[in-house]
Amino acid sequence: MRVALFQPDIAGNVGAVLRIGACLATPVDLIEPMGFAWDDKRVARAGMDYIGHVAITRHADWDAFERQAKGRIVLLTTRGATPLHDFAFEDDDILLFGSESAGVPEHIHARADARVVIPMAAGLRSMNLSVSVGIVLAEGLRQTAHWPSPTAIG
Repeated sequence: MRVALFQPDIAGNVGAVLRIGACLATPVDLIEPMGFAWDDKRVARAGMDYIGHVAITRHADWDAFERQAKGRIVLLTTRGATPLHDFAFEDDDILLFGSESAGVPEHIHARADARVVIPMAAGLRSMNLSVSVGIVLAEGLRQTAHWPSPTAIG
C-alpha cells in the first residue's frame, strides 16, 4: 500500500503525512506541482525527524506518476461512491488524496479504479488532509494485515 498526494498546497500537511508514512511503514508519493517550495521549513517542522524514515517519491506531474503506478488507484474524495467502511482494500492499493484547495480534476476522477468517501456528519465539508490519510491508511492496513511490527518503547 502507498499514499499519494496530488498537488498538495500546505507544507505542514505534507510533513504530517510523511510522519504518518514513516510511523506506519508506508511509502508516500508527491505529485507536483506543489503549492510550496520542497525545502519549506514547515515540511521539516511537521515531519520532524521522521522524514528520514519514509520512502518519498516525487513525480513531476500526474503523467509521470501514472506511468509508474502499480496497483489500483483508490481516490479518496468527498464525492466518493463507496463509504470507507464498505470498501475492500488490497495490498498494492495506492491511496490518492487531492489537493487541499481543489481536490483532483475530472480526468483523475475518471481514471481512479475506485472512489471512496470517509462518512462524516451532515453539513460538514471535509477533514484535514493528514487526518484523512491517517484514518484511511489505518483501515487499509487493518484490512490487509500490514500493520508494522510493534517495537519496544523506551
